[in-house]
Amino acid sequence: MPRVHVDLADRAYDVLVEPGLLGRAGGVLAETGLQGRRAAVISDQTVAGFHAAGLMGGLEAAGFNPTLHTVPAGEASKSMSAVEGVCREMIRSGHDRRSLVVALGGGVVGDLAGFVAAIFYRGIPFVQVPTTIVAQVDSSVGGKTGVNVAEGKNLLGCFHQPALVLVDPETLRTLPDREFCEGFAEAIKHAAIRDGAMMEDLAALDPASREVPAELIARNIAIKARIVEADEHETRDLRALLNFGHTIGHGIEAAVPYGELLHGEAISLGLRAALFLSERHCGLEPAATHTMLGLLDHFRLPLVLPAEIAAETVMDRLSRDKKFVGGSIRFVLLDAPGRARVGRGVAAQDLLDAIDHLRIPWQNL
Repeated sequence: MPRVHVDLADRAYDVLVEPGLLGRAGGVLAETGLQGRRAAVISDQTVAGFHAAGLMGGLEAAGFNPTLHTVPAGEASKSMSAVEGVCREMIRSGHDRRSLVVALGGGVVGDLAGFVAAIFYRGIPFVQVPTTIVAQVDSSVGGKTGVNVAEGKNLLGCFHQPALVLVDPETLRTLPDREFCEGFAEAIKHAAIRDGAMMEDLAALDPASREVPAELIARNIAIKARIVEADEHETRDLRALLNFGHTIGHGIEAAVPYGELLHGEAISLGLRAALFLSERHCGLEPAATHTMLGLLDHFRLPLVLPAEIAAETVMDRLSRDKKFVGGSIRFVLLDAPGRARVGRGVAAQDLLDAIDHLRIPWQNL
């Protein structure tokens, strides 16, 4: 099976990618030396209905003592109240510092469960079992955990690396169309910043199917793994490259009620804005922009900002983003497909111009 090693010294771990892996997760986990621990499986109510029974049964057969803890599906569950609720459930179920957390779900569940693992009894191991494209190619790897507050996304959290990541592409078959397609915004981001040739492989996929090659998922994971190894805590500009499209994207996502735009849909709009600014500041060729916009459109991702989302609201939300340092913005730009860098010459007026640009149908350019 494809295997990506994330080399972080004493926090190193493997990411395994193979169809059918969820059904064998208990046995694979037992081989890591974690066998015999109590396991708190954290999931959302939708994903649990599809996959929790198989995972729990496999864990029990491998010698674990699992309990299931679910939250409502959706971004609203990335909250401190949900963290407290899950932690208290775990305590009442007898979990302690010898327990293990298993995150079963998409990016929301992974961020929430990872944060729970980081603070429960001052920190216990956790394993990621991602079930969406977003989580499989991006958020399950790298150790960023946390929750949202009214003022912005992911503003409370910490770094807590998983002990193992188990990616089963077959779980993608249970996703609705929107949830399946939104994740490709993150894959297109990876192609844009590090692997321009990947765009051809992504364009060859059929969005109407649920078939994503394990090798393509692993290729995305490897891009993120190499960046995380070099800049785990984003103390240099390197890990910031993973934020391509996320500055304005997060501002748009935070400007509407939870669920109105999925994460990847907001990031699609953010990617278009970032491409516009890359043309302005880095001389990115318009043909390259058009290719990437066509790829986002191929996966039915939005590229025009709804009129009811005010530019002032987006600016207010993104001004609280973690990518603002000392009041100035670190904005990720492209020189060419596969070549990204962090620029500091992007001003507030540039951001407003980019948001205005999103009102124009992309095919008219």
